[in-house]
Amino acid sequence: MAFLPDESRSLPPPPLLNKGSVWLGFVGWLSALLDNAYNHRPVFRSGVHRQVLFATLGCFVGYQLVKRAEYMHAKVDRELFEYVRHHPVDFQAKTG
Repeated sequence: MAFLPDESRSLPPPPLLNKGSVWLGFVGWLSALLDNAYNHRPVFRSGVHRQVLFATLGCFVGYQLVKRAEYMHAKVDRELFEYVRHHPVDFQAKTG
């Protein structure tokens, strides 16, 4: 998958209910409600299956985005620690 390389599999997975999945799940549900309102249907009672689908899709996309963000942060941390390990003179502890 081009979105996440194979080396990202070594990271622990984020929790299922994280900030991104909950937020985008809510946005997906709201988009279904807005579609009902725009098409002059009962907002909450019409298209409940579509509301569930959009909320689930939003949760999935949010989870994948959080996974990608954690991978990118881990990659930057790894590169930074590798740089510090190869240049110890630049990162001496200051005394006195």
